[in-house]
Formats: sequence, structure tokens, C-alpha cells
Amino acid sequence: MTHPSSATPSSAAGGCPVGGTGAVALSGPGFHTEPQELYRRMRREHGPVVPVELHGGVPAWLVIGYRELHQVTSDGELFPRDVSLWNQWENIPADWPLLPMVGTPMPSIYFTAGAEHRRHVDMVVPALEAMDPFEIRQHCEQLADRLIDAVCTRGTADLVAEYAEPLPVLVLARLVGFPDEEGADIARVLKDLADGGPGAQKAHQRFGEHMHRLVAAKRELPGDDVTSRMLAHPEPFTDEEYALDLMAITAAGHLTTADWIGNSTRLMLTEDQFADSLAGGRHSVAEAMNEVLWEEGPTQILAGRWAARDARLGGRNIARGDLLLLGLGAANADPHIRQQVSAHAVRSGHGGNSAHLAFSHGEYRCPFPAQEIAETIARTGIEVLMDRLPDLELSVPASELVRRPSAFLRGTTALPVRFTPVRTTGDAL
Repeated sequence: MTHPSSATPSSAAGGCPVGGTGAVALSGPGFHTEPQELYRRMRREHGPVVPVELHGGVPAWLVIGYRELHQVTSDGELFPRDVSLWNQWENIPADWPLLPMVGTPMPSIYFTAGAEHRRHVDMVVPALEAMDPFEIRQHCEQLADRLIDAVCTRGTADLVAEYAEPLPVLVLARLVGFPDEEGADIARVLKDLADGGPGAQKAHQRFGEHMHRLVAAKRELPGDDVTSRMLAHPEPFTDEEYALDLMAITAAGHLTTADWIGNSTRLMLTEDQFADSLAGGRHSVAEAMNEVLWEEGPTQILAGRWAARDARLGGRNIARGDLLLLGLGAANADPHIRQQVSAHAVRSGHGGNSAHLAFSHGEYRCPFPAQEIAETIARTGIEVLMDRLPDLELSVPASELVRRPSAFLRGTTALPVRFTPVRTTGDAL
């Protein structure tokens, strides 16, 4: 892969020229604190397609233009999600920490393309669609109440560690067929995996072990759950394929939904306009959460697409096998689209609000049933929280909140709050 040597070096916080190519290092505090300022700098200095370098000097293209990202995600033949095409495999060490995030060739719904991808979709999507939305909400309410009961009498909590992070994985564990007691370990595994640190590879292995055990258990004793419905699909799949697809469902739904809850709650606690719009009834919780997807989407960068042949994109020469990273957060802030989607439409939940790219786009976007499950978990979690603890406030200055150390995911590592102590649901009864 050849980055243009004439690219203007970036001096943006968190992004600096590396390797003498003018490429931006896809790491550093700029991605954690003020990513939109960093994306504006990139757009100004590099245009809609930015040469970047990942951990270890691995080159890639970050697509930050809305129009260009739409083009990439709409053309599954030119830019398939087929990691086997990558022209950098000879430079990727076996212990590369971003490997679980970028992926390796494997028979999974997330890492297959074309007819093979559609084969997995035909098995996974009906299993998700069969979930009763009322049952999902009941699970959410019950588990949300359980988590709040654990903290509500003391008047303080960390809403990330004690609520936003465990809630989605506990709900998803029930939906796919895990017993409740396994949810906490799965949450730890997924956090280590997403952070891309030295423990990512081991976390990925543990994650797979959980899923293989689940597949074996459901073969012996099927139930009313996603895994059992996948196993009942008429076309045969291997146990590895079932496990990998379950990993994709759970990983995609857990931390992103947790950060959706956390980012929404943080805005409610730190921005008066956002809090007033909720309290004053001008927004439903669902509409306010859509605003979060525009402004503070949990997935900022998504890996990836690979060029099936040489191509031009956003004025750049893309070589066959180049990795393209989808800059979803940057594309949502692209001034070209934001001029078309007025501030009123974005903030009111009307007009062009559904045009955001928070769930990606095209053939490989997050399946609609999975989007609906995530929205139900996040919305119910916020509604129960507001109902049970109506006088929440931050217990530290907003400036002290720390972002997740990831350029890919945007969330807060902790959200310490205080509130008037209340009785548990059991005491209330």
C-alpha cells in the first residue's frame, strides 16, 4: 500500500505524521477527548479519505467523508468485507493487538463476503427476528432493576461499571441462551477485546470458549433462545460457524449498546439543553438517543473494507487489497451532510435523522433486528434509570471524565454519580 508522499503532515492532537508519509497515527488522546476537532483537521489537511497508520506502522485509509463512505458501503463488489484480500498480511504479526478488531479470514457472518455472507445472514437474522420485543423489554426491566437495586440505597454509583456495561451483556446472555452467572465474565472479555491492548488475543480466545460451550449445551438441551433457533436452521453449519456467529452477535451488541447508554446518560448529566429536552417532554428518550448517534455514536471507526481491485476514492489512488476503515463518527459530522440535515431536524428527531451512519450502511450494515434489540436495551435502560433515580448528578467535574482509550469506540470509562438513596424494588413491594 502506498500512501501519497505529498500528503500534508497532520499536527492534530492524537494524530501525527509517521513513517515520513504524512499519514496520521490512529492513536493518541485526540481520538479520546475531541475527535470531532481531529476529524475537522484531517478533513482540512487530507480531504475525505485520510492516509493513516495503525499500531506497528500498519497502513490503512480512513474514510471520513459521508459521500465517500456511502460509496464504499454501497459497493460490496469493489469494497467487500473480505479480510483475505488484505495486502498487508505478510507484515502482520500473530500477536498484533488489533487483529481481533480487524479480523482474520474465518467462516463468520462478520468476516465473509458475497454468497457465503448471505448464507450466514439467512441463518442469523431469522433467529434474531423471532425474539419477542415485549420479552426483550421485560428482560431489560428486570435486569436493570436488579443492577439499580445493588446501588440505590447507598446514594452513589459508577454508572458505567455498575450499570451501562453489565446491562447489555446480561440481556444478550439471556437472549442467546447463557445463564445469568456467565454474563459478568463475558463483559470483561469483551472489554479487553475492544480496548485492543495486550490482553486482546487472550480475551478473544476466552470469548470463543464461552460460545463453543454454549453451542454444545444447546445441542443437548435446546431452549427458546437465539442459539437454539440457529441450530434448528435447515441448512447445516459447523460448530465453529455457530460459535463465530454468536461471537459476532454478542460482541457487536454489547459494548456499543453500553456506550450508547453511557453517552446518553453523560449528555443528560453534563449538557443542560439535552437534559431539559428530556425533562421537558420535547424529546422522547428514543429521539434523544438518535441525537446521540449523530453526535456521540458509540462506534467511531469500523474495520473494515478491502479493495477488490485498484480504484479511485475521494481523490486517492486505492490499491488492490488496501484496508479502508469506515469513519462513521467523522462522516456523521461531515459538513456536506450536516448542511442538508438541519440542526432542527437532527435535534428534533424528524426530517433526515435516520440518515446517520451509526449502524453503517449497505449489505454489511448491522442487521435491522439487531438494531432494534440494541435500541430496546438502551432505551429501556435509560428509562428505568431515570424513573428509579430521578435526581442523578455527576459527583466529579465533567472535565475529569475519562474516555475509553480507543480510536474505534467512543465511551466513558467511568461515570461517577450521586443521588438521593431510594429503596430497592423488593423493599418497595
